[in-house]
Amino acid sequence: MAVIAQPESVAILPDDNRKQLGAFLRARRESLDPQRLGLPRIGRRRTPGLRREEVAMLANVGVTWYTWLEQGREVNPSQTVLLSVANALQCSPLETRHLFVLAGLTPPESTAATVCEGISPGARRMLDSLMPQPASIQKPSFDIVAWNDSFCRLMGIDFATLPDEDRNCIYLYLTNETWRSRIENCDVLPTFVSYFRAAMAEHRGDPIWESKLARFFAASSEFEALWHQRYEVRGVENQVKNFHHPQLGRFSLQQMYWYSAPRNGSRLLVYLPMDAAGEQALAWLDKQ
Repeated sequence: MAVIAQPESVAILPDDNRKQLGAFLRARRESLDPQRLGLPRIGRRRTPGLRREEVAMLANVGVTWYTWLEQGREVNPSQTVLLSVANALQCSPLETRHLFVLAGLTPPESTAATVCEGISPGARRMLDSLMPQPASIQKPSFDIVAWNDSFCRLMGIDFATLPDEDRNCIYLYLTNETWRSRIENCDVLPTFVSYFRAAMAEHRGDPIWESKLARFFAASSEFEALWHQRYEVRGVENQVKNFHHPQLGRFSLQQMYWYSAPRNGSRLLVYLPMDAAGEQALAWLDKQ
């Protein structure tokens, strides 16, 4: 079996990050039962869990290199090698993500997807309980994964009838005239471009994200032009959204985001009334 004696360096870590990384690795190592992993019983174990040399063997890395990593020395692992270490330590998806963040590396897409996908019955009840406030749950890619009736009525779209790949805020704004006509803010498109560019930084080279970006380009030459002409990045933020509804006329709502754990997981979007016009609009939506 080949041993990776000194993996390539890809990140320069602050001392505090190195210490936290080492402490996390040691805690994981000491929590594992060598017998459950099928390791032979050789000699008396002075400490609980695995030995460092056993972790190194399981991860296919050098013992000295792994020891330095756990001791918080100036060792900077690559994504591939750190994933091998995470697998050797039987890390859960959330623990793997934490490990990558401590190492200053972009977590694998599979760990992020495991954390943020899926809508629990509790989340479904929460959306319904927010009525008449329009609410939805979105992924970092702006895919809409759940919604309540008020959100459908506000945007004029029955999301249940759409294919999964079309339930995306950016794609709907680019391709659906009803969705686009409901929003009157003049800076929606450049804002979407800057949001998506910032979100995509954690998913460079991921085929799912690359395919989504290509789909946006195909749907809108204006989106593609802004992507190439303006290198702006913005985090998703709360703002006032101006709406124009065929029955209700013009009104404004306060857009509010709440994030699930971890911070870059799915987010809850709720629209709240700001004045009497907004209150009346939401009351009308609730009765439809």
